[in-house]
Amino acid sequence: MVDRRVNIWEPDAECMDREELELFQFERLQATLNRAYKNVAFYKRRFHDLGFDPEDFDDLEMLAELPFTTIHDLMDSYPYDMFAVPLKEVVRIQTSSVSARKPIVIGYTRSDLHIWRHLAARILVAGGVREDDVVQNSFAYGLFTGGLGLHYGAELIGASVIPTSTGRTHQQVRIMEDYRTTVLLSTPSYALVLADELEKQGRNAKRLNLRYALLAGEPWTEEMRAQIEERLKVVATDNYGLSEVMGPGVAGECLERAGMHVAEGHFIAEVVDPKSGERVPPGEVGELVLTTLTREAVPLIRYRTGDLTSLITEPCPCGRTLNRISRIAGRANDTVVVRGINVFPDQVSHLLQEIGGAEPPFMLVVSREQNRDVLTLIIEVTESLFSDKMSHQTALVEEIRNRFSLLIGLNPIVKLVERGTVGESGDEAKRVLDKRFS
Repeated sequence: MVDRRVNIWEPDAECMDREELELFQFERLQATLNRAYKNVAFYKRRFHDLGFDPEDFDDLEMLAELPFTTIHDLMDSYPYDMFAVPLKEVVRIQTSSVSARKPIVIGYTRSDLHIWRHLAARILVAGGVREDDVVQNSFAYGLFTGGLGLHYGAELIGASVIPTSTGRTHQQVRIMEDYRTTVLLSTPSYALVLADELEKQGRNAKRLNLRYALLAGEPWTEEMRAQIEERLKVVATDNYGLSEVMGPGVAGECLERAGMHVAEGHFIAEVVDPKSGERVPPGEVGELVLTTLTREAVPLIRYRTGDLTSLITEPCPCGRTLNRISRIAGRANDTVVVRGINVFPDQVSHLLQEIGGAEPPFMLVVSREQNRDVLTLIIEVTESLFSDKMSHQTALVEEIRNRFSLLIGLNPIVKLVERGTVGESGDEAKRVLDKRFS
């Protein structure tokens, strides 16, 4: 039950003595390493190649000696090779972002779902949610984890949940006012879209019952937070999760808004230099690496998230003893997140090869226009794509846009440009340009 004085859902776990917490982590990590070694062929091979026996693991610091798990490892394990339990024990299957080859399949046992609900409840309560709240969940429901993860966490608290999901902005604003929504769950950019729609409809945010906005799914700035709070009259908190290790609930801000508390009883968070892989000191920006401690279906060891952040170890005034991570500062690789969806340049490469028979030089450009993320795909016209007939060019653009939408779930602007405009094909440094924070 929530401690109403300090906004804590599980005080014993969230305010645990650090020495006790590290012992807790060590015992759970031992169990995770053994489970992965015995039940997941991928980790058995990795540990064998390293000459590592989980039975010899006797210090948390030994974790830094183990190899990383990458998103490509998960792609190559499609669909169930990373599962550590029989499929009959998996009660839910969801996917992370679709890749050029195959989606990343994530499974959950009953225990996994039970823990997920509680961790989602933690970040909701930390962000101000109570059992008498009306929560409007504008994250997508379906194969992605955002909508369902937060939905069950809010219900566990006892709040009323409105599963509006994404889109239908005009209707969302009406529901927000008529149903007396007190908490908004959405991406930061969509919160601003809702603010635009409120003003467009001539509705006054002061007349709403909104008090809190828990935001996640994409990078954002303090300037955006200030704008959201002013225009929607809410207190906005930052939250972090990713489908590969669970979904929403991995970390979240409390109302102090001084970094996102990591659920350290369930995940070990490291921050490493993206190039060397060596750990960096607290306060220094690097790539977030997560190890699961309680996942039964899909345990992950030293998973490279690709997200740039820093570790905060100073005590938080809220009373939680959990370490925090700072706002996500960007990506360590060439993946870009648009409206909560990971877009891999390899996806686009594969799609263009299917259409033209060869990969032309291209660039993904992300910008923010009128509070909406806009994705533009710029493609050099090559011999395989070239046609001097305008009708052919128009049809080609439409085919690329439609297939991109079906594969990834986003509708890009497609622009064809002259040869030599983008750069050499396969040059990853020129494949992505994120202009949202420049």
